[in-house]
Parts: sequence; C-alpha cells; structure tokens
Amino acid sequence: MTEAAARDTLRRALAEIGFARLPAAECFALLDVEADDWRQFADSWNNLGPDLYMADGGRYRRRRHATLFSEYGRIVRQSHQPHFQSRDYNPLNGDVQRWFDPVASATVENPVMPAVFRLCLHAFDPSGAGRWHIEMHQFRIEAQEGSSGRPTPEGMHRDGVDHVFVMLIDRHNVREGVTRIGTADGTPLGEFTLADPGDAMMVDDHRIFHGVTEIHAIDPRQPAWRDALVVTFATT
Repeated sequence: MTEAAARDTLRRALAEIGFARLPAAECFALLDVEADDWRQFADSWNNLGPDLYMADGGRYRRRRHATLFSEYGRIVRQSHQPHFQSRDYNPLNGDVQRWFDPVASATVENPVMPAVFRLCLHAFDPSGAGRWHIEMHQFRIEAQEGSSGRPTPEGMHRDGVDHVFVMLIDRHNVREGVTRIGTADGTPLGEFTLADPGDAMMVDDHRIFHGVTEIHAIDPRQPAWRDALVVTFATT
C-alpha cells in the first residue's frame, strides 16, 4: 500500500467507524523517522515526574505534559499551563487544574513529534485550514509487586476533545493492558493490545469511548511499565 493510500484508509476508518488502528510497521512507515531519533524519543520516558493528582491515591503513574497551537499546519508550543478536564469526562480526576512537569524541549523537537503532528493533522484536518489546541502527554504506568498499574483509572471514557492519537512507546515486563473501544451507549466495538513500540490508534472523541485494562508485572520482582504517548486535538 502506498503512503497516500494508507493515509486515505485512515481517514475513511475515522469517518466510517470513528477509530483507526495503526500497526507499528505501518505507523513507522508513515512517520518515516530514523531509528536513532526514535531511540532518543523513547528514552525520554525514563525521566518523567510522578503524577500527584490521582484521586484514587495511586502512585503508579508518571507523566509530562505540553500544550501547543496549530493553524494552517504550523505548530507552535505554548507557555506551560495546567491540564484540565471536567468531571463530565474524567469523574476521577476532573475539575482540577493539574500541573505536570513540562515535556522537555528536546522531546517536542525530536523528529518523531513533528512527524506525529503531520500524520494526525492529515487524518483529522485534511483541508489544512483548522485551528487546533493540542495537548501532548507522556505517560508511564508502573506495575509494582502486590499492585497493578491503571492506564485509564477513570474507566471507559472520552477526553472531551475532537480527536485523540495514542501510540505505544514501550512495554517492559507487563501483561494485559488491553485497549477497549465502545460507543456512548456502552456497545463494545472491539478490543486489542498495543503490544509493539509504534502500535497506535486514532479516535474520534465525539463518537468513541476508550479505555485500557490494568497492567500486571510478569515478574513482580522486576520493574514493570507501559509507556504511551497521547496527543489530543480540539478545535479553537
């Protein structure tokens, strides 16, 4: 399949069923980034600060956050600001301004991220005329001896934006972590596991609910984690 055909397939899937899966090989082909750039990008997940806002008392999540603005395909990073969701979309941690450590400049400027932005804007805004509020999240979910990690502790949810891109960066010594897709009325549309670095999905947040099951350490005596990139797009 040519690159143009693959991009058209993405847009059709989003229009027809509200979500699209991208296996790692296809995602990397569309991103067209060098292996060294990917390694440096993925290594940045080893330097995330703790998420201290978990209303369930958990300390299993690390993250960084950045806010950007896009107009006519040009993307500019904004000054650091809090992440906010209403309880309508996040009943666990909503209605709180959550300040996380900023994503490092080297990570935003790594060739992987401009490639991700281009891929998403091509799928979400084929006219190229949109104005977008973009938020970038680096997540590490850890599973420790005697406790699981919860990638989406709020359960099946929408993010309260227009579109969502999720890409697996790494899985280390973990099992489960199954992505589930459904509709607003609870009808399941499928489930799958983002298993390989580069496995990704795109979601129409108006139509699709999504969630990820808990992760557990395969060997509880060893460190265990699931790293993911989440990028959200909301029209302004």
